[in-house]
Amino acid sequence: MQLGRKRTYRTNRREGARASAVARLEYRPDSAYALDLEIFSVSNLRSRIGKRIMRLPHRYTFCMLLYVTRGECTQLIDFKSAKCKPGSMLVLRPGQAHRFGVEQDWDGWIVLFRPEFIPTPQPGPHSADSKLEGLAPGFPDYLALHEHEQRIVTDAIAQMKEDSHIAAPAAAVNALLRHQLYALLLRLSIAHGGRDSELDVTSNSAERFRAFQQLVESNFAKWHQVAQYTSRLGCSGKTLTRAAVRLAGVTAKAVIASRINLEAKRLLAHSAMSITLIGERLGFQDPTNFVKFFRRETACTPGEFRRRQREIGAVAPR
Repeated sequence: MQLGRKRTYRTNRREGARASAVARLEYRPDSAYALDLEIFSVSNLRSRIGKRIMRLPHRYTFCMLLYVTRGECTQLIDFKSAKCKPGSMLVLRPGQAHRFGVEQDWDGWIVLFRPEFIPTPQPGPHSADSKLEGLAPGFPDYLALHEHEQRIVTDAIAQMKEDSHIAAPAAAVNALLRHQLYALLLRLSIAHGGRDSELDVTSNSAERFRAFQQLVESNFAKWHQVAQYTSRLGCSGKTLTRAAVRLAGVTAKAVIASRINLEAKRLLAHSAMSITLIGERLGFQDPTNFVKFFRRETACTPGEFRRRQREIGAVAPR
């Protein structure tokens, strides 16, 4: 599946027929559009792909900002609902399962960009912008913007959209859009940075935790033990856990378990894979151990979770 300027959310027949599977969307604009950032309205997307496709879950390989400007809606992101109204902004990251919901009487702006479009921060004693790296978990998932911020965001999106049509080399326009997006995100991060705004995000523990998060994302299906990560990071389990508690409020072990559990939920809800095969894909050679793990993390068995998700899908308005 691919996402492009004129072919956004195009679904092939096999993907469209399999509502139980999450369609994977990549950022592949038409050849005539050479930029790494794209902006369009929700109403424009709805008119092109139809209501049915928007109600299906999708997983993105790109970052997406969804800014609601009119009406109210409920967005579904990795089994959590986010109630939105004018001034609400959602930050969607690669790999998340997202569904636009069933409401139709709302509109807003969608800003798409590749994760690497955000500048990579340079190390230094005052690199406060490091919290933006790849829209790291420290950046808020949901922002409720006050009136002044809404004007800033609206103006910034309008300016980026206008500048995306400048008759200039793509490299120059990309550089301009990157600067504008970076400035907008940094402003929002300063105002809504949450836990990270109160911490030294350039400290050794913060850098170690970000490296740990990257390793977890790449290896959670095969590395289940904290020691497997500390051996790669060159630190002790106590040091890594202190960093995790300080930056995320949970232990390093809980970070690993949470990521495994999230992927298990995604596969149970959005694929037809057997529970045994899902367990194997996530590194559990014994199905019983997978069931025990899932029950401990979710308070229900994998089978019960799958049945509940199918019942929710069956009663959702069409």
